[in-house]
Amino acid sequence: MSFSSKLPVICAIALFPAVAIADPSLECSLSSGSQVEIGNCVAEAEATIEKTLALALGFATDSAKSLDEATGRPMATPALEAGQAAWAAYRDAHCDFVGTTFGGGSGAGIAIQSCRVELGRARIEELLSYAQ
Repeated sequence: MSFSSKLPVICAIALFPAVAIADPSLECSLSSGSQVEIGNCVAEAEATIEKTLALALGFATDSAKSLDEATGRPMATPALEAGQAAWAAYRDAHCDFVGTTFGGGSGAGIAIQSCRVELGRARIEELLSYAQ
């Protein structure tokens, strides 16, 4: 798939974080009332972020592979893979910490998912900056 054929998808992905409010639970509370509804909304946002993250990672991986082929040195792809694994471990650990700040309360799950959405949005932007 060429870059020009990816351009509409990249533009749509790139605009997604720009139009969103920083806190996913706040975004969801604007359209939902109960904690259950907010939780479902944040879960849907997290699922969307995971799909979008996979697309952005795919674009960045394609670029890394192209760089590796152009230079004849297989360095960019393994570095991207290591960076993504480290980022995922950080996201999971940090968002688990965020959940603990709710002291085991009923909002902990929403807080964890909101954290994952926020960090996912930032990671998508980072990955897209490497897509060619």
